[in-house]
Amino acid sequence: MQHEAHTAHEHHRAHEHAHHHHAPAATWAMAAQATLHCLTGCAIGEVLGMVIGTWLGWGNAPTMALAIALAFFFGYSLTLRGVLKAGVGLRAAVRVALAADTLSIAVMELIDNGVIALWPNAMDAHLDDTLFWGALAASLVIAFLATTPVNKWMIGRGKGHAVVHRYHH
Repeated sequence: MQHEAHTAHEHHRAHEHAHHHHAPAATWAMAAQATLHCLTGCAIGEVLGMVIGTWLGWGNAPTMALAIALAFFFGYSLTLRGVLKAGVGLRAAVRVALAADTLSIAVMELIDNGVIALWPNAMDAHLDDTLFWGALAASLVIAFLATTPVNKWMIGRGKGHAVVHRYHH
């Protein structure tokens, strides 16, 4: 009887261990891929927001707010599309996208918009100015470089894009 109890206890512990998700080994390649995915959505929204706001002659604050809102929208949308394609329901897919992308997009947008705001005359540049496109491109590169370590840290803890990878086959 004692042997059976011991075996049942070991089985229970092994079962618990099997269901406990260990964080994946976070490589720089994984982090760069996750950041590039995030950057794609952010860049679409950021560029679109800056172009629309500048084209409409909006001030810096509303233009930047639109760019940030669109960056989050497109960033989440790209993740949502992939998770929905894996057969996850909409409510669960939204939760996955929020968990996977919020910190990454927030860091990317903070760095990206911070660079543009601090770059001399970048906020006053027009669509036909090299400065507009150069500052925007440079800000996205700097944001990518700053966000990659954040994504590596998150993936190593089973967070961020590690959540999305559970839905890829």
